[in-house]
Amino acid sequence: MQVMDLRGLSPAPVTVFTCDGEVDYAANARLAKWLVSMDGVKSLVILGHAGEGTFLTEEERLNLIRTYVEAVDGAVPIIAGITGEGTKVAAEEAKKCKAAGATGALVYPNHGWLRFGFQKGAPQDRYKAIWQESGLQCILFQYPDATKASYDLDTQLEIATQDGVVATKNGVRNMKRWYVEIPEIKRANPKLQILSCHDEWLLPTMFDVDGLLVGYGNIAPELLIELIAAGKAQDYPRAREIFERLLPITRAVYHRGSHMEGTVALKLGLVHRGLLDHATIREPLKNLGEKAEAEIFAAFEAAGISRAKELIAAE
Repeated sequence: MQVMDLRGLSPAPVTVFTCDGEVDYAANARLAKWLVSMDGVKSLVILGHAGEGTFLTEEERLNLIRTYVEAVDGAVPIIAGITGEGTKVAAEEAKKCKAAGATGALVYPNHGWLRFGFQKGAPQDRYKAIWQESGLQCILFQYPDATKASYDLDTQLEIATQDGVVATKNGVRNMKRWYVEIPEIKRANPKLQILSCHDEWLLPTMFDVDGLLVGYGNIAPELLIELIAAGKAQDYPRAREIFERLLPITRAVYHRGSHMEGTVALKLGLVHRGLLDHATIREPLKNLGEKAEAEIFAAFEAAGISRAKELIAAE
């Protein structure tokens, strides 16, 4: 198995819809091509939270994988969010994603665990079944500490050392746990790629990671690629400079009442950059309103981030 190289930026693209709410496959292909045109983008991770993956039908999800695979033409692997509740259901979902062209699986926890917690051994079996049934390379997804689906260290260590697990996307959002657990995971599997997904406060995690797997990668991939480079070089002043430049956008997109609002805000950011014509979403997401739209547009202006069409023309 040739392991996916995720040592850089892995954006989690939004799903683009038509004005009447259907998946706009041509527009999704354009977004994919723009993202992979940048040196430093290592994969595209679709069908997750930012991509409204659980709001799509199975047919739409599989067609979106095929669209992305065709659009990137082998430049980077396409990673699919696997969200099915039961272990068997998730494994079957992964098989279909593999057949559609996906290379990797971002393995979400069973969402019943968010409320009730998980039984010991169940997460490990979920990853094992997905790998054995589909052959998709798996990413260990660590949920926030505030949820009951955040894995304890022993569970993470067991998953991280299983066959087929090549990376971890860590969003624990508890720096006490981060500073204790990430070194232990690295010791257990030195080859495991460590990816942060702390969109709303990336700076503290930038010096311990191989890359980022973030929805933020939709709207400011150029600066995030620079931030990753600064972190790998242990160049704190440069990383801090980039962080401060991004801060108006971080506040406007991610410092909102609900993290789910971030998906809506991402689409508005893409509208401002000229990559989308409109920010159509699906229920249960709601529009943020004109005031929020103005705030997001102003944040891009404050950060000095140009319209993508101007960037492409300049090239």
